[in-house]
Amino acid sequence: MMRDELNAAVKVAMKAGEKARLSTLRMIGAAIKDKDIAGRTGGAEHISDAEIAELLAKLVKSREDSARLYDEGGRPELAAKEREEIAVIREFMPRQMDEAEAAAAIAALVGELGAAGPKDMGRVMAALKERFAGRMDFGKASGLVKAALTA
Repeated sequence: MMRDELNAAVKVAMKAGEKARLSTLRMIGAAIKDKDIAGRTGGAEHISDAEIAELLAKLVKSREDSARLYDEGGRPELAAKEREEIAVIREFMPRQMDEAEAAAAIAALVGELGAAGPKDMGRVMAALKERFAGRMDFGKASGLVKAALTA
């Protein structure tokens, strides 16, 4: 379970005195706890591993955007800090699909759902998010779905 791996990593980082890593791990834990609290209204005590993977993907995306902005603003030391956090976050994410795997999964799903045109894009994207949360970049997948539905 991702939550257990994270807690174990926090303990190891504390014992090793890795302050930067510990800070990032605690930030991940806080984000998960926030999601848990927000999800309690739905009756679930904890969010699932799939939801944690999706949350981690959002954290990575946010840091990538920040690093790019820091680079553009001439602050390479802050960009480097963001990239260090990205590396720690990615340790807990499931392996990401490459473009060929994503295209194959999309083609299979389009066939399975019987999607025929651009009007089915929302249905296909919803099914992708349900099945491949945290393992697929949905920004890139959107273009691949559009191409598959217009072909």
